[in-house]
Amino acid sequence: MAELKEACGVFGIYDLEGGNVVPAVYYGLTALQHRGQESCGLAVSNTKGEAGNIQFHKDLGLVSEVLRRETLEKMSGDLGIGHVRYSTTGASVAENAQPLVLSYIKGTLALAHNGNLINTKELKWELIQNGAVFHTTTDSEVIAFHIARERVHSDSVEEAVLKTARKLKGAYGLVIMSPRKLIGVRDPYGLKPLCIGKRDHTYVLASESCALNSVGAEFVRDVEPGEMVIISREGIRSNRELAGEKTAHCVFEYIYFARLDSVLDGVGIYDARIRGGKSLARSYPVEADLVTGVPDSGIPAAKGYSEESGIPFGLAFYKNSYIGRTFIKPTQKERESSVHMKLSVLESAVKGKRIVLVDDSIVRGTTIANLIHMLKKAGAREVHVRISSPPFLHPCYFGTDVPSNDQLIASIHSTEEICRMIGADSLGYMKLEYLEGMAGGLPLCRACFDGNYPMEIR
Repeated sequence: MAELKEACGVFGIYDLEGGNVVPAVYYGLTALQHRGQESCGLAVSNTKGEAGNIQFHKDLGLVSEVLRRETLEKMSGDLGIGHVRYSTTGASVAENAQPLVLSYIKGTLALAHNGNLINTKELKWELIQNGAVFHTTTDSEVIAFHIARERVHSDSVEEAVLKTARKLKGAYGLVIMSPRKLIGVRDPYGLKPLCIGKRDHTYVLASESCALNSVGAEFVRDVEPGEMVIISREGIRSNRELAGEKTAHCVFEYIYFARLDSVLDGVGIYDARIRGGKSLARSYPVEADLVTGVPDSGIPAAKGYSEESGIPFGLAFYKNSYIGRTFIKPTQKERESSVHMKLSVLESAVKGKRIVLVDDSIVRGTTIANLIHMLKKAGAREVHVRISSPPFLHPCYFGTDVPSNDQLIASIHSTEEICRMIGADSLGYMKLEYLEGMAGGLPLCRACFDGNYPMEIR
C-alpha cells in the first residue's frame, strides 16, 4: 500500500459495424479504475450520423459514481474514448476531468491523456500569444489545442496529431477521437503504456491489457514507442515516424501501477513482481516464521520472497474493500487513522512470530511505520521490512506522483536511520541492478531511483 498515486488510464474503441460502444467504454474504464480515482469521463461519436456530433459526460468521482445508468442510456455511438484520472498536473477539480472535447473550425475533437509533459510552459505560451484561452490547468488541454491549430493547415487529423506530437517532450499515451477516426499515440521512449485489442470488427486501444479482457477483446499487440495508430472505416494503419533508438519504460508500471493480470510490452505484471520478491530474498535473507505483503501491491512480491527463501507465505492483514475515498482528512492524526480503517491485523496469524513484511515502496514512511506498529501491537516478535523498489531519491517529471526531495524520506536519511524511524527490526530495498531482470530485460526509466532521466529536464 504505497503512498504513491497512480497514473491515469485511457481507453478507446471503434465498432466498424456500427454497434453502440458506450457499455464497452464503461467496462473498460472500470477495469482501469486502479490507475486513477479522482475523476473520469467518456465521449462518443456516431460515425454514421451528423459529423462532429460528440456526446460526452465527465465529473469528479469513480466510474460507478460518474457514469450512472441513467446517463449512459442517453448516449450512443460506435466510436468512443474514456479516461480515469489522477492529477499530476492541474488541480483535482471537475474542469480538469477528461476526455477533453473541443469544437473548432474543422469540427470536433476529443482527447484523453495519460502522462506528463516537461515542456508545457513553452507550448502553452505559444498558444497564449496567438489568443488561446484555457479552461483547465492540465497539459492535456495544451496538447488538444495544438492539434486543433495544426489541423487547420493539415490534410487530415492524423497529420495534425503527428505535427503536434513532434513538439511534445515528456511521457504520453494518447487516445484521440475525431468524428470518424480513433487515433492512439505513444511517446518515443515508451514511458507510458498503450496496447491494441480486437473483437470481431471492433478495435480497442487501452492503457493496459486487462481493459481488453473486460470487453471481450483479444490482445493484438502493444503500440510501439513513438508509434501512432489510426483506426477508421478502412481498418487500422500505423505511422512510426516518431520512433527513436532509445526506449525507457516506466519501472513503476511493473512494481506498482499496472494491474496484476496485465501484460505490458511482453512482460506479465504478476511474474515481474514475483521475480522482484525473489531478488529481495536473495539480497536480504533473514530468519523468520512468516512472509506477508501489504495489500494489495505488496502481496505478489511477498509470494516471490517466500518461494525463494522457503519461509511460509501467509496473510497478516484483512483489507476492508468497502471503505470509500476519504475526502476530508484535515489532520495528520486523521490521515493516519485511515490506515486502520482500511487494514486490520489478523492477530492469530502474527502473534509470537517473526514477520517479513513486503511492500512496493517507502515514500514518506508514515504508512509503513503505522503497519509495523499494528503488527507489534498484535504480538509480532519481529518485523523485517523488505521493499520491492530501490529508495526514492529523485522526483518524477513524467506522471508519477513522486513528491519533491524534501518529502522523500530516503533522500535525507540513510537506510539504517529509516529502519529505526519506522520501527522495523531490519530493512532492505530492491537493488538497482535487479530492476531490468524483474521487468524481463526491458530498458527502464528508473530516474526516481538513480537520477538518470531519459531526456534533459529543464
